Amino acid sequence: MSTSSPEAVKKLLENMQTDLRSLSMECKKKFPPVKEAAESGIVKIKTIAARNTEILAALKENSSEVVQPFLMGCGTKEPKITQLCLAAIQRLMSHEVVSEAAAGNIINMLWQLMENGLEELKLLQTVLVLLTTNTVVHDEVLSKAIVLCFRLHFTKDNITNNTAAATVRQVVTVVFERMVAEDERFKGIVEQPPSVQGNTNRRSVSTLRPSAKDAYMLFQDLCQLVNADAPYWLVGMTEMTRTFVLELLESVLNDFPGVFLQHQEFSFLLKERVCPLVIKLFSPNIKFRQGSSSTASPAPVEKPYFPICMRLLRVVSVLIKHFYSLLVTECEIFLSLLVKFLDGEKPQWLRAVAVESVHRLCVQPHLLRSFCQSYDMKQHSTKVFRDIVNALGSFIQSLFIVPNAGNPAVVGALAGGSGSGAQGAAQGGPGTGGVSGNLTSQAAFEYRGTWIPLMTVSVQGSAKATYLEMLDKVEPPSIPEGYAMSVAFSALLDLVRGITTMIERELAVEEEAAAEFRETHPDQGWQPPPGVHLVWEEMVSACWCGLLAALSLLLDASTDETATENILKAELTMASLCGRLGMVTPRDAFITAICKASLPPHYALTVLSSNAANLSGKAYSIQGHSVQIISPSSESHQQVVAVGQPLTSQPQGTVMLTAKNIQCMRTLLNLAHCHGAVLGTSWQLVLATLQHLVWILGLKPGLGGALKPGRAVEGPSTVLTTAVMTDLPVIANILSRLFESSQYLDDVSLHHLINALCSLSLEAMEMAYGNNKEPSLFAVAKLLETGLVNMDRIEILWRPLTGHLLEKVCQHPNSRMREWGAEALTALIKAGLAYKHDPPLAQNQRLQLLLLNPLKELSNVLHADIRQKQLESVLQILQSQGDSLGPGWPLVLGVIGAIRNDQGESLIRTAFQCLQLVVTDFLPTMPCTCLQIVVDVAGSFGLQNQELNISLTSIGLLWNISDYFFQRGEAITQELEREEEALQKQAKEKGETLNRPFHPAPPFDCLWLCLYAKLGELCVDPRPAVRKSAGQTLFSTIAAHGTLLQQPTWHVVVWKVLFHLLDCVRTSSTTADKEKIESGGGNILIHHSRDTAEKQWAETWVLTLAGVARIFNTRRYLLQQLGDFFEAWEVLLNHIQSAALSKNNEVSLAALKSFQEILQIGTPVKDSDKAGDAFAAMGVPPVLIDPLSASGPGRPLVRSDSLVERLTRYNGAELQAPPPGEESALEDSALWWSAWNTWYRTGTDSTRPPSGPAEKFSFIPSQPFLTALIQIFPALYQHIKSNFSMEDLKKLGVILHGAVSVPISSDASPFILPSFTEAVLTSLQEAVLTSLDVLQKAICVGPENLQVMYPAIFEQLLLFVEFSCKPPQYGRMETKHVANAKYNQAEWVALNYVPFAERSLEVVVELYHKTACHKAVINEKVLQNIIKTLRMPLGLKYACPSESTWKLAVASLLKVLSIGLPVARQHASSGKFDTMWPELANAFEDFLFTKSTPPDNVSIQEFQKNEAVDVEVVQLISTEILPFANFIPKDFVSQIMTMLNRGSIHSQSASFTEAEIDVRMREEFSKVCFETLLQFSFSNKVSTPQEGYISRMALSVLLKRSQDVLRRYVEDERLSGRCPLPRQQVTEIIFVLKAISTLMDSLKKTQPENVDGNTWAQVIALYPTLVECITCSSSEVSSALKEALGPFKDFMQPPLIKVQNGES
Repeated sequence: MSTSSPEAVKKLLENMQTDLRSLSMECKKKFPPVKEAAESGIVKIKTIAARNTEILAALKENSSEVVQPFLMGCGTKEPKITQLCLAAIQRLMSHEVVSEAAAGNIINMLWQLMENGLEELKLLQTVLVLLTTNTVVHDEVLSKAIVLCFRLHFTKDNITNNTAAATVRQVVTVVFERMVAEDERFKGIVEQPPSVQGNTNRRSVSTLRPSAKDAYMLFQDLCQLVNADAPYWLVGMTEMTRTFVLELLESVLNDFPGVFLQHQEFSFLLKERVCPLVIKLFSPNIKFRQGSSSTASPAPVEKPYFPICMRLLRVVSVLIKHFYSLLVTECEIFLSLLVKFLDGEKPQWLRAVAVESVHRLCVQPHLLRSFCQSYDMKQHSTKVFRDIVNALGSFIQSLFIVPNAGNPAVVGALAGGSGSGAQGAAQGGPGTGGVSGNLTSQAAFEYRGTWIPLMTVSVQGSAKATYLEMLDKVEPPSIPEGYAMSVAFSALLDLVRGITTMIERELAVEEEAAAEFRETHPDQGWQPPPGVHLVWEEMVSACWCGLLAALSLLLDASTDETATENILKAELTMASLCGRLGMVTPRDAFITAICKASLPPHYALTVLSSNAANLSGKAYSIQGHSVQIISPSSESHQQVVAVGQPLTSQPQGTVMLTAKNIQCMRTLLNLAHCHGAVLGTSWQLVLATLQHLVWILGLKPGLGGALKPGRAVEGPSTVLTTAVMTDLPVIANILSRLFESSQYLDDVSLHHLINALCSLSLEAMEMAYGNNKEPSLFAVAKLLETGLVNMDRIEILWRPLTGHLLEKVCQHPNSRMREWGAEALTALIKAGLAYKHDPPLAQNQRLQLLLLNPLKELSNVLHADIRQKQLESVLQILQSQGDSLGPGWPLVLGVIGAIRNDQGESLIRTAFQCLQLVVTDFLPTMPCTCLQIVVDVAGSFGLQNQELNISLTSIGLLWNISDYFFQRGEAITQELEREEEALQKQAKEKGETLNRPFHPAPPFDCLWLCLYAKLGELCVDPRPAVRKSAGQTLFSTIAAHGTLLQQPTWHVVVWKVLFHLLDCVRTSSTTADKEKIESGGGNILIHHSRDTAEKQWAETWVLTLAGVARIFNTRRYLLQQLGDFFEAWEVLLNHIQSAALSKNNEVSLAALKSFQEILQIGTPVKDSDKAGDAFAAMGVPPVLIDPLSASGPGRPLVRSDSLVERLTRYNGAELQAPPPGEESALEDSALWWSAWNTWYRTGTDSTRPPSGPAEKFSFIPSQPFLTALIQIFPALYQHIKSNFSMEDLKKLGVILHGAVSVPISSDASPFILPSFTEAVLTSLQEAVLTSLDVLQKAICVGPENLQVMYPAIFEQLLLFVEFSCKPPQYGRMETKHVANAKYNQAEWVALNYVPFAERSLEVVVELYHKTACHKAVINEKVLQNIIKTLRMPLGLKYACPSESTWKLAVASLLKVLSIGLPVARQHASSGKFDTMWPELANAFEDFLFTKSTPPDNVSIQEFQKNEAVDVEVVQLISTEILPFANFIPKDFVSQIMTMLNRGSIHSQSASFTEAEIDVRMREEFSKVCFETLLQFSFSNKVSTPQEGYISRMALSVLLKRSQDVLRRYVEDERLSGRCPLPRQQVTEIIFVLKAISTLMDSLKKTQPENVDGNTWAQVIALYPTLVECITCSSSEVSSALKEALGPFKDFMQPPLIKVQNGES
């Protein structure tokens, strides 16, 4: 109910009247004047009420009168009355019906009461009501009222004092509130400011309005009072306390800052009065030093007084807070003072209060910013802000350093409970137990033995002070242990929190503005207003050192998790802020601090120590305070939760991690996670620390780079408590999330992160060098993780990421390190390829190649494990992305193909799996231009020498590839041609020529040529199995798919592929090693025919040559259309020749087979079957495969429609197969003559005997080779006979002779040689004879001019005949005859030439039979040559190697002579046979009187047979020669006679036994000789006396010799006595006796007239001598003597007497 409502007014009137009545009642007796006044008052009120409508206004006008009775009542000084009056007055006041005058009266009356000490509380109440209800009291009245209250404050009564104090406070407030209200009323009205005189008196308040003036006067007097001066306005004050005035001052300043800021007068007061006052009052505190004895100083220093000091600080706080802008300089002084009060030498309470004041500042970030702007950023000004922070830091440090001597109880308790307390402090949470008994769970700081408990002092963000509020205390309170520290700690935290929050808020606003600006002006760059940033940066740079020093120390000392958390949070927010402001040094410093705290004490980590060194060198001097950044103490009072190994290069002991370390680590993770974007280069610090922690905790990277707690096995010295075990997965998870969150970083920050990881990785690698310790894989794992989460922008980080992994990690000697490098790289590549990029990879070729490139680069790494990883990932990429590789194929294939022989089997095997996958699945999906690369890669697998099976399989792959080319030919051709056009266009633009292998050929053909070339390379691989397989494949592909090639391409195939291959094979074969290969590796046995490299190469050569020859044969028609077929033919023949002449039987024989094949000489059918089957097996229709068994050369080619179709389809040109009748172009004689020359050169070289002494290794061609060689001739001859000359025949002869004379190696002889008892020809000898046979037949039917060749043929055959006795020498070769060769003794065995020679002899006889009368035969003295040749076996007779030889020779001689002698006689006159006769004579003589003796084992029958032959010869002489003596040269006849003469005497043979002697005497022969001799000697047909003389002469010699022998025998017999004579002599005598008896027989048979008289005389003269021999003792001689003496009986009877020459 308001005071002005009618009801209230009515009530008021009633109450007043009641009051007045009561008053008159009270004063009725004692105070009549009062009673009267009261009653008149009643009347007055009634009158007013009756007359006025506005009753209250009227009352107010008349208030002096209305109030008067009550004032009088108060004047009675009667308590009861006074109370009643005061109540009534109050009621009037409350209804605001008191005028100014009335009020003055009331105050005066109250003053009197006060002086009389009456109703003091009521007085105060009344004053208060008066001043608060209305504003009528001003000036002196007001001042009087205020003084009244002040006076009541100093009564004896406590209650009154306190009430008065309260009233004063309220009154002072009211005065200022009025002023504020007044200002509010006049707010709209602009006043003319009064002109200010030069020196304004401080009492000049003329310009102020009434309320303002009151306020001014009041404030001015308060200042006077504080200063203990007399007040100007508050007249009547008696006493005053400073403390109270200071409180009043503070409340005014605090509650009405606007007044001072808006009115100059007040501002002036502040500056001129308040500040100097404060400074003056502070002086005792400033000067005072605790502990300095006051006696020593002459002028005792006033001691600081707690109440004043504390109030002063409060005033200062208010001044700074509100009037900072007015009092810049003054505030600087205040702040400096404040800082000084924190000094260690000041009293404890002073420091505590100062800290509280500082705390108050710290919670006002904007104020702090102003300090920074006003002082720190100005030149020549105190760095106030910095000093405040540093002072706080110093203060905290000093608390630790100076032990607190003031509280022995606490120190004692600490000493007792420190052990358990430290342990407990870690376990107990943040409990704030009282200091007294509950030490253990108390949160506290502990550093180097100083233990300071932590209390909860104020709510975060508000500086609720304890000691600044102790207004009632007069004595300084005792400060509990840890209080100051707790406040300082809160202050620090609030400071950090305030600054960072403020700056970050402003930054956020700025960023929004920037974003808006960019939207509206996309083309312009945003320029932030410059000043703001400077302030922020200055603030940070001013405070970071002090903060860091204090926070690090606290962090080190903290034993409470919550406190630690707060400190870490502060460090973290600072680091983040510095980062955002781009202040690198402070950012790194804070991060370093967190990092250090995460690691065990004194942990050597270079990154951190180098950074710390920059800081620890700085000591900040703050007006004499030195703030040193304290290094952490080593004593940890923390619970150890993990023990692990440090990550160092040298193995050391273990290190321990405490719970606090783990907590710091989490902060670090948090920092990296939330503020990664601003870390920049300090990523390095963070990551290095995390790496070490992860290492100590034993976390190892797993799949995708995430870290998993390692098994205990990995670090034997890692011990983790259960507390950590549960934390570990969480930490690992945060770690992973940290790197996952890298996807939200901007590009620059991401690069910082990557660079940091790379340098971290480099360090880890440094450490892992030189020892095989487990390396730290943290960096590599995290690089992988970062790469994986940033796939969407992989391009920007791909190069640094993969570059580092490739060049550094994958090349590292430590295998684990390498393995992870490779794992990371390959995982990234796989992920990159699998990621759904936008645009997709298929359209972003550059990105795809970028992703695949590192895979290729890995090939340069030499370590096998890396390559293994690389290849495994290629396999996975193929399996998952094979279809979409597109342009990436060359890279992938490059990787697969980058194999080297030093890489080991398993690598090559993996790579090969990839290739197999490519060939089986992906050929159709890759660009055709890559097919050539596939061929190359497959080839390189063929060439590797680690794993034979792979080489062989890869050749199979090449075959599959060729099939693919064949099936997809047209599609491939089109695509390649398109590509070719594009390339040519490019080349033309650049003005270059197109450079690709086999260029002019069309691209599809080039593909084939590359395939052929690759196979060609494989055909000369060092391993025989590979060569064999490759060769078969090469020739099969050419056979199967060659039809696809265009004709000009065949030219390349022949020259560049086939002939090139032949060259290589030839070179390799001729230089191959002849050392024996022990075994094929392991337990594989090698057949002796392949046990040297040379033999293995031989097989290759054979294959290759056969293959090329077959192609020449099957594709002959096609090849002949090429311009240079003849050159090719020559080259091929040259190869055949060099193969044939190679020192290897297998090769040479095969070469001849190929020779036969290309000459199309029919070979045995089985070969052709084989060829057909082979091709059929390959699925090749027998298109151009000639049946090799077809009949001889000029055979038409088989025509095949499918061939023609195919050729037309692929070549576009109509190729006609030749019409069936047309002769094969091989009839071209040039080709045949070329072949003949080759044959001739081959034959000459292969049969030429070695010139030097026979070395062991000189090569001797094998029999089958020679046979094949010679067998070629007859067929060849058919084509060249028309021009075959004598010269050629001679060449042929040399070769035939050479071939036959080649010996056989002893190990082959059992297979080639017939056992020497059989007379069989070897196939070679047959071939030789066949060749000659072909020739002679040709001559026979040929024209006349050919017949001159007969003699040459005879000559050749006769040479062979000689072999029977004189086997040909092959150079100076040692050969053994087969008969006496034990196979193993001789290297070489001569053939048994006898059958050959005999066969030749038969041929000679036969041929001579045919040709004896030919002119050439006669002219060339063939007969003489035959005889001359036969003379050798005839002469040797028994000495011949074979008995049959001389027998055949004799038979042949007889046969030839029977034909030849008539011819000779016929041509006697021409003299062509003159030289033959002596030859013949010699031949007879050599045979009949052979120097050889018959073998011992000849049986008697055999001997008689042989003798019969001799007899036959003599008979021939007697029938065919001697009768024609007149046609025969005389010398010859005489030679014959002499010979017969010799024969007629027994030829003795010493070797006969006595039993056989009579048989062995060749008596029959002697007889025949004698008879013939005698027949011709004594015949009357003797044509000339000379002849007769010769025979007579012979007889007499014979007889004389007999006589001598007999005589000597008789004498020797006599002399020898009983001794038998020597065997020879006995034999001789027996012969002589037998000869005599034979002679006697002959003489009997001869016509007596033919016998010379002398002969008779000589015969008879023998008789006496014979008689003398009778005495001999030898029975043999006796019996022979009997026979000799017997015939003499014919001489006993006298002959019939005839008269001759006149004598009787």
